[in-house]
Amino acid sequence: MNGSGPRGWMNEQSSLAATTGNEAGERAASSRKSKRVVERLHTSIARELGEAITSGKIGPGETLTGEVASSVERSVSRTAYREAVRILAAKGLIESRTRVGTRVSPRRAWNILDPEVLNWFLKTGPDDSFIRDLFELRRVVEPSAAAIAAERANETQISAMRNSLALMARFGLNTEEGRNADVAFHTLLLEATGNAVLLALASSIGTTIRWTGRYKHGLPRVPRDPVPPHEAVLTAIAGRDPQAAREAMAALVNGACADLEESLGSTALCSDLPASEDAESAAD
Repeated sequence: MNGSGPRGWMNEQSSLAATTGNEAGERAASSRKSKRVVERLHTSIARELGEAITSGKIGPGETLTGEVASSVERSVSRTAYREAVRILAAKGLIESRTRVGTRVSPRRAWNILDPEVLNWFLKTGPDDSFIRDLFELRRVVEPSAAAIAAERANETQISAMRNSLALMARFGLNTEEGRNADVAFHTLLLEATGNAVLLALASSIGTTIRWTGRYKHGLPRVPRDPVPPHEAVLTAIAGRDPQAAREAMAALVNGACADLEESLGSTALCSDLPASEDAESAAD
């Protein structure tokens, strides 16, 4: 034992342990930082490729550049590029085959209702037919969901919808807060159905609603006030009137489509959207 005695030796060991612990902590922190960088890179690459595919710049059947060349071109690791490819494959946008490479899948294989894929579509300027398809989906789903919500919504859900409506009125859809409240209203309505399959559509419908609101309020023309039609839906749900809720929601969706149609200067979006069976019966 050295001249410092037992206590000195123990202090040296404690200091060594602390140094080792600090080094281990720094290595762990560095590893976590590196992992976050890789995650950001592969997300960014997936978005870049996803937007290129959904916009038609890379069409179905076309082969993507190989992993090595793509990694070099983007100055990223092969791991980051490989993860991006896995993301796109999971969404149905691409498929990889031995000796063939990675090709863009036929559009029918794409998971269009995936919120990210849908957002890529909307960000890259969708054509009229795709916008019409989205409103057709809303016209089929949301009026029926509103009718179910009128039967099943509890007071907590109705109160939350009322709060969302108040936020919409306060902020307006030309703000992020107002658009968030709009999406929350529709999500709460789907939740109030108690139907897990309908609720699974909430992210897709919410993405569409958010894009529609942002697009309409980015144009010179001021759209109609969105609060009254939402209020009509809520009044019917709170009043436990399924038919009134169905009709109010159908009117809301049709009005939103008409606003967008006018903003786009198109006449091909809403003219022949399908009406729900019950709404047609009521009209007759």
